[in-house]
Amino acid sequence: MPRIALATYDPGDEPHHDRDLPVLVAALADAGAEAAAVHWDDPGADWSGFDLVVIRSTWDYSWRADEFVTWAERVGKATRIANPAAVVRWNTDKRYLGDLAAAGVPSVPTGYLAPGDAPDLPDDREFVVKPTFGAGARFAARYTPGERDRAVGHLARMHDEGLTAMVQPYVEGIDVSGEHALQFFGGRLLHASRKRAVLARGAAYDADKVAHPDLEPWTPTPAELSVAERALAAVPDAPELLYARVDLVDGADGEPRVMELELVEPNLFLFLHPGSVDAVVAAILATAAR
Repeated sequence: MPRIALATYDPGDEPHHDRDLPVLVAALADAGAEAAAVHWDDPGADWSGFDLVVIRSTWDYSWRADEFVTWAERVGKATRIANPAAVVRWNTDKRYLGDLAAAGVPSVPTGYLAPGDAPDLPDDREFVVKPTFGAGARFAARYTPGERDRAVGHLARMHDEGLTAMVQPYVEGIDVSGEHALQFFGGRLLHASRKRAVLARGAAYDADKVAHPDLEPWTPTPAELSVAERALAAVPDAPELLYARVDLVDGADGEPRVMELELVEPNLFLFLHPGSVDAVVAAILATAAR
């Protein structure tokens, strides 16, 4: 009987936000595994006692990115972890978008401003500012050129906290066709979803945001599948990934562009795609058996 840990976050006294977690634990148990949801930062967790640790909803990691990467590397030495710790280190820092662009993957153009850099911001288009370490639209906001002072204040707040900022053009296609999330599991397309724009004009960077507004099933186009596969092929050293989510938006030319490549703890949206549970369980069990 394989022992499998699904790594998650500690919600404290708040409700847990991962709707898929209890479903996966139960489905793995029904398939003959001994499965448990374990807080990634639980100091008493014995990770070596598991045949496989699957990073699932460690959704507080972006506040402690260095600690989280160190944890993944430690677990990877004690047992098998998916995705591999080297992938976690590369993907937690969104400067990987520069790597994808350098590899020829169609991506949203991205600039980076580290602490100490001058606030070089667009003056001819709407733009987005967000941290290179972030999740759930944390510290993200969109600005018009006339809102430069607000954007500079946003940058100053991030730089004071030692965060490097990303600056991207606001992709207007999001307001028309939304953002498309292509979910892969076990090396195959699992399902796809569409959500509407997260960043409202004028909303403060530190305001609460709905991470996945108006989520619905989506059928990816051949062009989207092609871009997603190119993005996955560009991951350094082409590791075997248990799971991946490629978030795409339509560029000004109508062609898909990578917004984010989620290889650490993407929401699987199984509550929207319940028919995908069996495939996820089968892939996890196959990985645990290797």
